[in-house]
Amino acid sequence: MPNTPKYGYFSVAQLDRLKSIFNKNISDKGFGNYFYSDQDSKKQKATMKAVVQRVISASVEVEGRTVSAIGPGLLVLVGVHDLDTDSDADYICRKVLNMRLFPNEKTGKSWDQSVMQKNYEVLLVSQFTLYGILKGNKPDFHVAMAPDRAKSLYASLVERFQRSYKADAVKDGVFGAMMKVNLVNDGPVTLQLESPQSSRNSNDATAEVERTMNGE
Repeated sequence: MPNTPKYGYFSVAQLDRLKSIFNKNISDKGFGNYFYSDQDSKKQKATMKAVVQRVISASVEVEGRTVSAIGPGLLVLVGVHDLDTDSDADYICRKVLNMRLFPNEKTGKSWDQSVMQKNYEVLLVSQFTLYGILKGNKPDFHVAMAPDRAKSLYASLVERFQRSYKADAVKDGVFGAMMKVNLVNDGPVTLQLESPQSSRNSNDATAEVERTMNGE
């Protein structure tokens, strides 16, 4: 077990993970001293998050070098929760590629076409700070997926976008690197997207409970 403050038999981090699995406030009532109470406002939903911005152009720089750049299209910041799975990645990919955020010049309708219909580009950027929780004035990121696991799931998400659209139209940043993200927001248009918790089946939750109770 990690050497961290504990309530009952679980550390604070383990209890936070268990609360995320069940998506509710776990009270110590009826559970002996296994669980502790917390305010609903302090917990994070176990969903994959995406901030989608319609852009005229966007690029990513790492150590002074441009590693990715797109013209008109979507810049998507992606946050991966500790409990996210491939089903969450599927949802985010499907929704982003089909969101009607662009005007149709032929019909004059403002919100009528997707990035694929416009033949535009997508730039994906990993953004674990989307799961930041302020404790006082300092952000805490313990509900974000650990980097080694998140890197694999994020890579899988990028591959999904490339398979579902066009490989050369989907770009990404450098996972885990200090990046400078430049963009010209068109509108501005910015939307927040979260995968539904129903996309995660009960087997996923059961496995996660077992991992947590085993101290993994």
